[in-house]
Amino acid sequence: DVHLILDNYATHKHPDVKVWLAKNPRFQLHFTPTSSSWLNLVERWFRELTDKALRRGAFHSVPDLINKIEEYLAAHNTEPKPLVWTATADSILKKVARGRVALETIKQN
Repeated sequence: DVHLILDNYATHKHPDVKVWLAKNPRFQLHFTPTSSSWLNLVERWFRELTDKALRRGAFHSVPDLINKIEEYLAAHNTEPKPLVWTATADSILKKVARGRVALETIKQN
């Protein structure tokens, strides 16, 4: 089986996707909870790129922006380190539950 972890974006739940998944049962989709982009490692990587290379930058052209991204990639990739996930499933689920409570509080106000 291939387990895919996806965000809750509607395209993943489109009828065409559901038909394809029915024909390819080895693929199983799992969705991250709403408002939990911090669980998505790609989102985390883009946050790092933004925080360490792009935020407060001045880019006068697309090539300037591309150069800055490529500089960051070159520096980042000189000493690559694998991500070691240290959070337990229980701690993640507790954090998600706290986030849901906070969102519900905001919605009620």
